[in-house]
Parts: sequence; structure tokens; C-alpha cells
Amino acid sequence: MLLGSLLVLLLLGTAGTASAHAALESTDPADGSVLKSAPRALTLTFSESVALLDDSFRVYDPDNRRVRTSSAHHAKDAGDTASVTLPAKLGTGTFTVAWRVVSADSHPVSGAFTFSIGKPSATTTPITTAPTEEPLTGSLYDIARYFAYIAAALLIGTATFVALCRPPNPTVLNKPILMGWWTLLAATVALLILRAPYEAGTGLATAFEPSAIPKTLTSRPGSALAARVLLIAATAFFLLRLRGRERFGRVVLGTGAVLAVGLALTWASAEHASAGIQVPVAMTSAVLHLLAMSVWLGGLTALLTVLYRSSDLDAAPVARFSRLAFASVTVLVVTGIYQSWRGLGSWNALTGTSYGRILLVKLGAVTLLLAVAGWSRRWTGRMVEAEVRLRVPELVRAGADGAVASGAPSGGAGGGASHPGDDSEGGGDGAQERRDGSKDRYRRGLRRSVLFEVGVGVVVLVITTLLTNTLPGRAAADAQQTATSAGIPAASVTTVPFRVGNAGGKVQITLDPGRVGENSVEAVVYGPDGGFATVPELRLSFTLAAQKIGPLDADVKDEGGYWGTNTLNLPIAGTWTMKVTVRTTDVDQVSVSRQVRIVR
Repeated sequence: MLLGSLLVLLLLGTAGTASAHAALESTDPADGSVLKSAPRALTLTFSESVALLDDSFRVYDPDNRRVRTSSAHHAKDAGDTASVTLPAKLGTGTFTVAWRVVSADSHPVSGAFTFSIGKPSATTTPITTAPTEEPLTGSLYDIARYFAYIAAALLIGTATFVALCRPPNPTVLNKPILMGWWTLLAATVALLILRAPYEAGTGLATAFEPSAIPKTLTSRPGSALAARVLLIAATAFFLLRLRGRERFGRVVLGTGAVLAVGLALTWASAEHASAGIQVPVAMTSAVLHLLAMSVWLGGLTALLTVLYRSSDLDAAPVARFSRLAFASVTVLVVTGIYQSWRGLGSWNALTGTSYGRILLVKLGAVTLLLAVAGWSRRWTGRMVEAEVRLRVPELVRAGADGAVASGAPSGGAGGGASHPGDDSEGGGDGAQERRDGSKDRYRRGLRRSVLFEVGVGVVVLVITTLLTNTLPGRAAADAQQTATSAGIPAASVTTVPFRVGNAGGKVQITLDPGRVGENSVEAVVYGPDGGFATVPELRLSFTLAAQKIGPLDADVKDEGGYWGTNTLNLPIAGTWTMKVTVRTTDVDQVSVSRQVRIVR
């Protein structure tokens, strides 16, 4: 219940449109080009392999009528291309091409471009380069992904805690295991149902068309989800066979490990690790990262449950989990460094891309999590020490009682034996109460620190899921470099310094794609020391004085770490005036203007 409640609260501000992961590198014909004769085909080249949809291309003539084309296919069997054959006679004027494909890491990407035959038309079909998915479908799909991650951590982590940490009353963990299993099953089935409309960018009704599920199962993400359902069923059978056992042999532990690795592979095979450089190493790292995260965060939830619901918990299971958590953190650090390097590609991407900025937020959250984990380890050490101090007098008395029973004197040479009411040797009732009180105090302290650790851990998990939904910095940089050399407009990045009184900073504003039509906006505020800064309000407006248009309010929202929107529509090419208003306190604000070039 704790993980579910925290997740719902976090999702209220984090569910949104998925970011595309395959970046468009070139188009043939080139965007905005004027051809002497009609092309026989359209070909798009991407930064990674893409899967094609039934409606991957929609071509419109100058009169906004759809042009009949062939089915989409890969040009020359190259997986990173998408191509369609055009009819022999197209006529003259400007043609609009809207396209949509699915990245190798399972996320859909869409866009549009124009080309002209003979000469450009006086007017063209309005186009948008923003993702075209139905917002409700995309939001529900993202929510199901979040729940699947949370459920996997709860299921794997709790089961690992039971098997390796051996709590005195494992039955109190049956409910978290069942909750994790059912939530993972429900989330996976939801992802299977939503996959077809999510890829096509359509409404929920299309999820129940007869052809939807069969098409989904033929794709790599669909196959991974189907495999996950089978593994979830196998896990249920495995857990039922183990019900009531207190000890687990090597065969049982090995089988459980195989099931856990299999579940982790269903994520790694359909997300970032499955595309890009060093795929085998990346998938291995992704599996280890997910398993270590599950063992740590799910184990923390199990420990917290035992601390609250089991009155006979001794220090041994807590100490075992402390060692297990330390090993998990080590794996997380090593795999996290590798995945960060693989995703970023350069230091500039750390602050110059959305992936890098979200990664910085995650690093801050992980640092806080490690600090809280250190706090928990200190409470664990104190609890172990208190239990040792509690048991030593018991062992001494047990030895003395054994000596009396065998006829040996219980005192020293002078016959001075310890009496029940004497606290001088640590065996009196008063000392016993003090030792019990110390143990309870340490237990309460550990309970509080673990509760805080679980809360921060859920935040880290949500940020991690956001990272899997964001274009990696390496891919963004490569795509921008290729697009610039190929003549495709790249994202527009503008840095606006500001000063209010004695305080100052700068705002880095990214317009993507920085061209006519729908643009996404990301504005990051930096303080005078170059670090991230938070402000109570940020406003952006755009004015094209030459055409008497504006000001158009960008309506940016605080997204936690940056201000953004996906709905800024700039209808005409030209040099726009971007006005940035930063409010630093309830009464202090400043407005700064910069020129931004918007191309067609």
C-alpha cells in the first residue's frame, strides 16, 4: 500500500507524452526541397532501427487530398530506414508527408515535412511535427509502465528478502508478494492491450479491434510483454509450491533467480539497452541494474513491513539485509555509471539535453538515498549491538544455572552469588528493562529511516522510468549533428541571462524542432553558481512584429526541475521576439527579450 500510494501521488505530476527515441537523420527528398520531376519513392533514415506501422506514411497533395502509396517498407532491407513508393503522376506544387514509426526501444516517433515539384504552392497543407498520439492513450500507457516497474521491485525484492534474510515470521510478507504479483500481471496485460493504439497514436477504442492484439504480438515489444505474462504465470506456480517452507535449497534459489532474470530481460529487450552501441553489454547491465534496484527497494519495503507487523524480529535478518543492500548498491553504482556514459556520450549532453538534465536530478536523488541508507545502516548496527548486550547476561545466567544444576557453586571463592535484584552484574530486572528499552528505541529509529528510504527510493524509481522515456543524450547529439549537415532544422537553444537586484542567473530555453508548427519548450533556470535554481514563476511569450502576430503565451508549466510545454504553435516562419519573465520572489521579477529564428 505504501508504494502504491506514493506512486499515485508522484504520477499526478509526471504522466505525460512519451519522448521519441529514434531521431530522424535525413529525408529523401529533403525537407523543403524543390524538385524538377516527381520522385518515385520517399525514404527516411533514422538513428536506430525502426518498426513500421500500417499507416506509417500519409502523403497529401497541394489540394490536401491524400495520395495513394504502397505499403511502408525498409529501403534495401536496412532496419533504420522507412520508405514508400509513390504513383508515377503526382502533378506540381507542394506535397506534405506525415510519418510515424516505432523506435527499436519500443517508443513511437512521428513528424512531417514538405517537398515541392516544379515550384512551391501558394498555400500548403498545415502540418505538425509534434507527436500525434492520443493523449489519454499515451498517459494510460505510461501509468501502466510505472506500475509494472513498481510491482516488479515489490515482487522480486520481497521474495529475495524472504529467501535470503530469513525473517522469523515470513507469513507477514505474503500480502506484499501477492500485491506485487497481481499488480505486475494487471499492468502487463494493460500494456499488451494498449500497445496497438499507443503505437498508432489512436484512441482507446482501437485497442479492442480484432487485429490489434495479433499485430502487437508480432512486434518485439509485444513479444516481450507476452513473454512477461508467461513468466508471471510460472512465478505464481513457483511461489505456490514453496508456500510454508522456511528453508530454501540451491535448486529453489537457482530457479527463483532464473525467473527474476527472465522478468528483467523483458524490459531490457524492448528499451534503451536493445538499441545503440554495445547492445550485449548494455542489456546485461540493464538486467543487473533492474534486479539490484528490485532487491534493494523491494527488500526495503519487506523490511519495513516486518518492522511494523512482526514483534519478534531479531537483529539477524536486519543484518543480513544490510549486507544484501550494500551489494545491491554496489551493482547499481557500477551499472549506473556505465548506462550514464552510454546514454550521454559527452559532458555537454549532461546539461544540454533533456536526458542529461533528468539524469542530474536522478543523481541528486540517488545521493540523498545513499545518505538515508547510511543512516539506516547505523541504526542496524546499534540494533545488533543492543541485541548482543541483551544476550550476554542471558548466556551468563544460563551457564550459572547449568553449573548449579550440576552441583557446582554459582558464586566465587567467597560464595558471593549474584542476586536477582542486584544490577551490579547486569542481570537485574532494571538493567533488563533498560536493555529492552534500548533495543526498542533502535528498532523505532530503524523503522523511521527505512520508511524515509523507501519514499526516496520510489522517487528514484519514477525518475528512472522517466529516463527510459527520454531520448538519450548521445542519440540526440548524433541526430542534431547529422540533421544540421543534412539541412534538417535542429532544435533551437537560447540562453537568456537575467539579474534581479543583487541576484542573477540564466535561463536555457530549448525549442524543438524550432520550426513552423507545434514546438515543445523546455526552460531550465540556473543560479549564479551555474547550478540548478528554482523560481516561483516563469513565463514565455512570442511576438512576430513584422506580421503583427502575438504575443503568444507559451503557457509553460513547472515540470519539476524544468519548465515546459508541448503545445506552443508558431504558425509563420521568421524572426520572433521571445520575452522571458522570471519571478524570483513574491515581489521581484525581471523580463528579458531575445530574438529566435523559426524556419519552415
